[in-house]
Amino acid sequence: MPGENLSRDEARERAALLRVDGYEVSLDLRSAVGEDAGDGPRTFRSVTTIRFRCNEPGASSFADLIAPSVTAVSLNGRDLDPGEVFDGSRITLEDLAADNELVVDARCAYSRTGEGLHRFVDPEDGEVYLYTQYEPADSRRVFANFEQPDLKAPYRFEVRAPEGWTVWSNGAGEQTDGVWRFAETKPISTYITCVVAGPYHYVTDSYSRTFADGTTLEIPLGALCRKGLAPYFDADDVFLVTKQGLDFFHDHFDYPYPFGKYDQAFVPEYNLGAMENPGLVTFREEFIFRGKVTQASYEGRANVVLHEMAHMWFGDLVTMEWWDDLWLKESFADFMGEFSLVGATRFKNGWVTFANRRKAWAYRADQLPSTHPITADIRDLQDAKLNFDGITYAKGASVLKQLVAYVGEDAFLEGARRYFKRHAYGNTRLGDLLSVLEETSGRDMGAWSRSWLQTAGVNSLTPQVLLDADGRVEELAVVQEAAESHPELRPHRVAVGLYRVAAGGAVERYARVETDVEGARTVVADLAGADAPDLVLVNDDDLTYCKIRFDATSLATLREHLGSVTDPLARALCWSALWNMTRDALLPARDFVELVLRFAGRESEIGVVQMLQAWAESAVTHYAAPARREATAALLAEGARRELYAAEAGSEHQLAWARFFARTATADADFTLLRELLEGTATVEGLELDQELRWVFLEPLAAHGTVDERALAEELARDDTASGKRHQVRCLAARPSEAVKAQAWAQVVESDALSNAMVEATIAGFSQGSQRELIAPYAEKYFAAIERVWSERSIQIAMHVVQGLFPSLQQSRDTLDATDAWLESHQEAAPALRRLVLEARDDLARALRGQACDEAADQ
Repeated sequence: MPGENLSRDEARERAALLRVDGYEVSLDLRSAVGEDAGDGPRTFRSVTTIRFRCNEPGASSFADLIAPSVTAVSLNGRDLDPGEVFDGSRITLEDLAADNELVVDARCAYSRTGEGLHRFVDPEDGEVYLYTQYEPADSRRVFANFEQPDLKAPYRFEVRAPEGWTVWSNGAGEQTDGVWRFAETKPISTYITCVVAGPYHYVTDSYSRTFADGTTLEIPLGALCRKGLAPYFDADDVFLVTKQGLDFFHDHFDYPYPFGKYDQAFVPEYNLGAMENPGLVTFREEFIFRGKVTQASYEGRANVVLHEMAHMWFGDLVTMEWWDDLWLKESFADFMGEFSLVGATRFKNGWVTFANRRKAWAYRADQLPSTHPITADIRDLQDAKLNFDGITYAKGASVLKQLVAYVGEDAFLEGARRYFKRHAYGNTRLGDLLSVLEETSGRDMGAWSRSWLQTAGVNSLTPQVLLDADGRVEELAVVQEAAESHPELRPHRVAVGLYRVAAGGAVERYARVETDVEGARTVVADLAGADAPDLVLVNDDDLTYCKIRFDATSLATLREHLGSVTDPLARALCWSALWNMTRDALLPARDFVELVLRFAGRESEIGVVQMLQAWAESAVTHYAAPARREATAALLAEGARRELYAAEAGSEHQLAWARFFARTATADADFTLLRELLEGTATVEGLELDQELRWVFLEPLAAHGTVDERALAEELARDDTASGKRHQVRCLAARPSEAVKAQAWAQVVESDALSNAMVEATIAGFSQGSQRELIAPYAEKYFAAIERVWSERSIQIAMHVVQGLFPSLQQSRDTLDATDAWLESHQEAAPALRRLVLEARDDLARALRGQACDEAADQ
């Protein structure tokens, strides 16, 4: 659609011209219930009044709106012809005055893709639920506005809703005569305004804080979800973490929470993990657990709650000027989420999870051809959409952790405090933050920024150990390497730990030195004379962002004693390093799987266990030599079954191994056990088969043709809920049938009838590692379809299709050549589409290198 993909240049030009004084938005959502109107999308009325100034009277500009139709447009009391000024995504505004009032009366469409105002019908009880999701630029699907982060303004929302509904927005609301009216917000950006409406289950609490000056802050707290999830909603734990987070941020930020109330809505079919709308944070409802989960799931939810809360300051109070500086909110929220998780909640080992899980996301993203500096070059909104990635989040958070080590925690936090006070309700760039950090730390932040924020790629740090005649360390050096494509050698503040195997077999640290690593080789002088180490761990305590490598002695020690490394963070770092070596074709996949089978059962940290299981599964699927893949998969399934029975009855480790066993099941005996567990004719002591676990067991049975459509329908009858329907759709698409795959492909690629959640479920079922030959014909169809899909579907759905249906299981040179041929013949395709294909190609090429490494182990 013309103008839908706003460019950075257009945004800068408009920001230089306009200042927005306020919005009044009136939505009539009564059309959300009742019969569909017939042809065309279901719509609602949206009336918006914008008051704004123009510093060049007589100039022209435009407002943003994506809507099926516009009924009326008035500018400064002058009626404009909607057919002339509205092109489907923009409203042309000519001959602007110094002070302006724009009124737009439109019919906007409810969404089924999770973008704009999403409408969900609960299959359990037929109730309708609405919520908005806008990042980076979808509020224009709900009301007319100036859709860019640096045109902040206060908002007043008014909503007419069906009888019996409750409506929430950013500000506190009151209902009078069927109309909900909400308090005016502080100046905020369009993408963090929010409306949630429907018969939601709502729980309340409150938070109180008295400050040193004697003032008291009262914050009303609320938490809401669909009525069908109310029996599972542990709102007390959500409120506990919320209060702990508010205390932590008040202690450290010296700036009271500025947005009044604090509601948290758990909503269906959500595209993201969560969204930081001030006063009304939205989360995916999967954070409400319908069955037994491990503590890693509760830790993950707590981290997201705190991540979004950190945004109230980093992102909402102070907002980046344009999406180039997205890291100013996401990197900080990712870091502060973990920092507060460890500092304020029961999850004291959060940095272990961060080192093992979040940084793995960053390492992968930073080695793709699309890698970019943390401060990225964002040309337009499609670029912005794709930059919510592992670099902006996890690498940025890792670099901030390094920054804290570099300038000191006190200087870092004081810099944050000055930043909030100096730029409250405004917009900033990189330099605004660096200037306050220079003030508080006395360090030259320009050099640090150039190395860490303005260059891409990840460095590798490898220890070199030279022993003297007495077997002591004569010299220990750290060698730094970088990829040819991104040759920057950065300054690193690292801890180097020396470990030895003690008499009882435990691997314990006996020496640790913090040092600055610069250039290609750095000698760690303070370790000279130390006893000879069995293991050298560069980046001990995970202070910097790098890939860790091992010398030969250290690697040999890990092969024999990895499970005996006593410190959980050190152990997690070793596992992460070994996984990076597997991905880099330096360690055969079979060796990594063997290490997992040998030591993962002894791992105390459940989040690490689950990450190791995912990595081992990926090693078999992508990096195992084809000739050995089946045998390696069988070993993995056998090991998972063994650990299932060995785990403590009723423990979270037992649950994790049960889920993993189902995912890795390969033999008839495996499927027989899964069926018998479902039927109740076999049991594993302590293992409780709740509904979620039943679906986990059913998917591999469906994928291997041992349960049919009827059995899945019967299971849905047991669990006739929105969650159950998603599970059933995934299982149906997983069945090993040509007709099934053809139907799934048509539903996702040739039709837009499915909601975003059902598209995700269908794609997840379609691509099964055991069905490579069955889905091979779709490789050619994929390349024929993706450009059309990109042009016709919303960007969220198009991303699901392009990423999820890439023929990653067709691991051959032919698939690589087909990808290259598409890229060569589609040079003018949308840059964001080309980026996704390039990333998938890189993953495929990496898989082929890994398979070659695994194959070479036989020779």
